[in-house]
Amino acid sequence: MESAPLFISGSEVKKALENLEDLITVIQDGFSHFSKGPSGGVVQPVRSIIVVPEHKTYLGVMPAYSQSEEALATKIVTFNPNNTTIPTHNAIIVLNDVKTGLVKAVMDGEVITTLRTAAASLVATKFLCNRKPKILAILGSGEQALSHYKLFSHQYKFEEVRVWSRTLARAEKCANLIGGKAFDSVEATVKDADVIITVTAATEPVLMKEWVKPGAHINAVGSCRPYWNEIDPKLVNDSVVYVDSKEGALKEAGDIILAKAEIYAEIGEVINGTKEGRINKTTLFKSLGMAVEDILSANLVYEKIMAKS
Repeated sequence: MESAPLFISGSEVKKALENLEDLITVIQDGFSHFSKGPSGGVVQPVRSIIVVPEHKTYLGVMPAYSQSEEALATKIVTFNPNNTTIPTHNAIIVLNDVKTGLVKAVMDGEVITTLRTAAASLVATKFLCNRKPKILAILGSGEQALSHYKLFSHQYKFEEVRVWSRTLARAEKCANLIGGKAFDSVEATVKDADVIITVTAATEPVLMKEWVKPGAHINAVGSCRPYWNEIDPKLVNDSVVYVDSKEGALKEAGDIILAKAEIYAEIGEVINGTKEGRINKTTLFKSLGMAVEDILSANLVYEKIMAKS
């Protein structure tokens, strides 16, 4: 390398993304450009996954290019559901100069993954839920639960926020941090909820069809492998299903694959006005996470840091 790349820590990434509106905008734009196909200027293969079965560790490699932002980067991410004292997800993002190919920056990817995932769910919710949701239900109590609350409370003023986790103690800890109420039953958590967020490590369904009120919107974020699902297949098939990437969902999304569900649209198609956001129906957004979300977020971080230097 002619010069050393900029190394950006997690704390620096978090500070650069303090303006949530900027993050929400780049995620929404990323969905829009991706779903335009070749004219959108996004090149993004489906992520490559290596599984280390004896340790239950997953390694994902996620490269992408966005012509509109002249952003080129790769995220390298690992996932291990057995991690208890350290994060289950760990990642770095390598940002390249599009003209020379040189590495411009290497940055923490964990903070970006956490925030961009929540921003993606929020963008989907803006287009798919009723306009004044009152009750938010979160299934899961980890970092994604906290980041989703952070982004959603930025956009909406909920009358009630409910949290469920595998253990009531974890649900109570999360609920105390966000000013919500903890539940020990999924059914009670989601009763009459307008927006439901599933950010669990479940490999079998925890959210059942009969518990969800008609017209609710669901953001299904967990179950990122083709043989895992956290949503009842009957609920998936009873919903209008939206995804970030059809190609990715048909390869990786167990919630869709195991239910043999029909995908109505990518969320980018709704943003672009080529498909409808059927807000009067029960809607489900299956979020696997796309590399374009990571590279645009990383590019935003880099530009903000460079602007201050």
